[in-house]
Amino acid sequence: MPFPLYLLALAVFAMGTSEFMLAGLLPDIASDLGVTVGAAGVLTPAFAIGMVLGAPLMAALARHWPVRSSLLGFVLVFSAAHAVGAVNSSFPVLCTTRMVAALANAGFLAVALTTATTLVPADKKGRALAVLLSGTTVATIAGVPGGSVLGALLGWRATFWAVAALCLPAAVGILTGIPVRRMPKNPADGPPLRAEFAQLKSPRLLLVMLLGALVNAATFASFTFLAPIVTDTAGLGELWVSVVLVLFGAGSFVGVTVAGRLSDKRPSLVIAAGGPLLLIGWPTLAALAARPVALLVLVFVQGALSFALGSTLITRVLYEAAGAPVMAGSYATAALNIGAAAGPLIAATTLGSAVGDLGPLWASGLLVATALLIAFPSRGVLTARRSSEALR
Repeated sequence: MPFPLYLLALAVFAMGTSEFMLAGLLPDIASDLGVTVGAAGVLTPAFAIGMVLGAPLMAALARHWPVRSSLLGFVLVFSAAHAVGAVNSSFPVLCTTRMVAALANAGFLAVALTTATTLVPADKKGRALAVLLSGTTVATIAGVPGGSVLGALLGWRATFWAVAALCLPAAVGILTGIPVRRMPKNPADGPPLRAEFAQLKSPRLLLVMLLGALVNAATFASFTFLAPIVTDTAGLGELWVSVVLVLFGAGSFVGVTVAGRLSDKRPSLVIAAGGPLLLIGWPTLAALAARPVALLVLVFVQGALSFALGSTLITRVLYEAAGAPVMAGSYATAALNIGAAAGPLIAATTLGSAVGDLGPLWASGLLVATALLIAFPSRGVLTARRSSEALR
């Protein structure tokens, strides 16, 4: 894979750390800024909603900008938003910086997803996407637990400063390591914006976006609420929460890596094998969550299956949106973050039910079941297209 892909993955690592790190920082933020933990919790869905809205908006605005300049600008704005958030003492200002960071993140990811596919042959989109998304999976392995430890030792502001600092080497790498000559052609020479938006009328594209959103919703429904399962259901100490998050992240890295080898030419194999296993895995985890060893093993497995299936579906979004060379990345970003925003909200409604802390696991199973029921009658859409179509 081309070296510039790994520079983009470094920026995705910093942004992924920021997106996930708040789970361990909310009590500290709430106490410091004089709000309730519930109010501070608004920061998480606000970020995801900003990503959903920002992806098409930022991609459309950036379509006439030089691609390298767009990527660099988004990274620097993201870094600046975290620096401002770290020095402020107002919760509304912090909310605003999170929204700005979400818009910058959405713009970067939308452009990066599209750019990544231009750096490789047309039939290697899945492998390029796997490299790019490895930044997110490494964030769950190292960035999020590291951020939690840093926040515990030095306060939540130190974690915000760390994310801001992480963006700087990524910015230098983008500036010096991504040659202009390898960027996509000027969007003005491609389809007009109206034609790119018209791609959203395609039933095939809408289907894979919906399936990607459902699988990602299932992933985030359980990931967001793993902590009480670890401490209350399994009876493990609080330090084990970080261990479980690392295991989930390690599994997600394996899943993305393996799926990256298959999602271009054999996506139906990943979906046919991974989908039912993922469906079985969530209720199995709910049934065995009180057994620590089973919990640790199944969290790793579910992380691998979730990201293998999710990344394969997002790769299909890029293939189906090939007629929208600038906006395709924003459609993939929107699908991912609709799931990221909806999953925790759906899971939260189950916490007061009879199943208690295990409710999110059952909700994840239901979301995957819904995805498979929708996918089965339309499984032909999920197969690799003929070479002539894939190379258009």
